[in-house]
Amino acid sequence: MNRGTQTPGRPDLDRLVPEYVKAFQPYTPSKPDDVLCRMIGCSRLYRLNNNENPLGPPAAARAVIGSYPPPRAAIYPSGDAYHLRCRLAERFGLHPDQFLVGNGANEAIAFVIKAFCQEGDNIVTADRTFAVYEWVAAFSGFTAHLVPLKDFAFDDEAMLARIDERTKILFVCNPNNPTGSYWTEQQLRRFLDRVAGRQIVVVDEAYGEFVEQSDFPDGMRLLGDYPNLVIFRTFSKMYGLAGLRIGYLAGDRAVVDVIRRTCVVYSVNGLAQEAAVAALSDEEHITATRELIRAAKASLLPVLDQLGLTYVNGEGNFLMVRLPFNDALAYRRLLSHGVMIRSMAGFRFPNWIRISLALPEAMQALAEALAAVINHES
Repeated sequence: MNRGTQTPGRPDLDRLVPEYVKAFQPYTPSKPDDVLCRMIGCSRLYRLNNNENPLGPPAAARAVIGSYPPPRAAIYPSGDAYHLRCRLAERFGLHPDQFLVGNGANEAIAFVIKAFCQEGDNIVTADRTFAVYEWVAAFSGFTAHLVPLKDFAFDDEAMLARIDERTKILFVCNPNNPTGSYWTEQQLRRFLDRVAGRQIVVVDEAYGEFVEQSDFPDGMRLLGDYPNLVIFRTFSKMYGLAGLRIGYLAGDRAVVDVIRRTCVVYSVNGLAQEAAVAALSDEEHITATRELIRAAKASLLPVLDQLGLTYVNGEGNFLMVRLPFNDALAYRRLLSHGVMIRSMAGFRFPNWIRISLALPEAMQALAEALAAVINHES
């Protein structure tokens, strides 16, 4: 529009909006369950798209949530999640100031990028991993160098080769979402040794509590050896608090002090903080969830084999499955059976879907829906 004919009072978005924001495509979330059920005409919807814990929060966290006094909603929470940071420090043998709590791990990602990147800087991560690393960099005006996966896993050598003089942060999702691959402790240490402190290395362990392999690294134990290492964890997955939006990062005190300068005070609500403190005390919940995931895999893998489908069986509470037709079409047809899955085109895996592992009833519904959809296509 010619500026001379600009409507009075209407903002000139072409001038005001940065080019990198214009080029960014917004994320479109799915509609709420009640709306979807009305749309597709079903009474029950199985959400197998967001890797949520079907067991819900641990019993101790449920008690906190159920007894939360309504008057407390009028009071601002701890601005720095003091009690939760103290509890995390106790659990991992670190100092409370080594932790930073955010409104979900997504906010922690933004904190780190804003803390270290300035105009002209870049981050390095994989091309087919949790997309928020790339998204936050892009809508903040920074470049994301994306390295192809190798055998469905992060390629450490290719990531190192992609570093340049403006690289500030390397993001590694371990285990990776959506493939479930992971770096062993030996591989992670070798990578950190070669980075040698020149960049910040973020290891996202959102699904770490699901891994039972002995060679999987516990990032918290590596912080003393690598001051440039930052670990992400969340209460959304294993601890079933996705609806309360709470995650955290840990690192060297000097590094975390820098990141803290970019934080939004009071972004984590009081109920989330108290529920998270309680959740950390419930080890039985982790055991029960791992047993559920093992049972769900045991029931689903034979179904996939019988249907002749290729799949990636990695770590975490999900599986990735290749279909003989478009994943967007699969999403719609499975949804018509009351089953939601995650289409993988957005992860740059066209014709693949990601399935969250869940309770037997949901796995049975998925098996029947997959069979119906595959048979229809054939």
